Amino acid sequence: MIGAENRENFVARFGDLYEYSPWIVDAAWPQAPFDSAQAFIEATSRIVREAPSDGQKALVKAHPELARKFGVDPDLGALSASEQEGAGLDRLTEAEFISFRALNDAYQARFDMPFVICVRRATKERIRQEIERRLQQTPEAELAEALDQIDQIALLRLKDKTGS
Repeated sequence: MIGAENRENFVARFGDLYEYSPWIVDAAWPQAPFDSAQAFIEATSRIVREAPSDGQKALVKAHPELARKFGVDPDLGALSASEQEGAGLDRLTEAEFISFRALNDAYQARFDMPFVICVRRATKERIRQEIERRLQQTPEAELAEALDQIDQIALLRLKDKTGS
């Protein structure tokens, strides 16, 4: 069971699943306890999908830009830093970094939000390919895809916390 504790402890324990957005976990608490990690993420996903579009976009904007700095980015939160390191984004060559910078800049200019992907399920090559592919999407389709990726990130973080 996930979420048998009181609201304050629940949010303290799981509030970082969604980058700097504990409001999502707080809104899910009345539905707790959850019998599985998947059930918890399905509930939080519904909360996000039912939020106003500006709230959805704020959630995406709370995520760090991938490969924002050459080498290790000291401004990343611990979970994001670990996830980006796992995909090799802290070990880019100078040419790869320049390529990522250009893609990130193009993505930001087109969608007014950072590119979000579940880096724990990707390599730096796949991330580059996905940015290129997703740059061709409509803003509405891209927001939906970013939110799907955020759910995947949250699910993996939840499984880490619960050992499930």
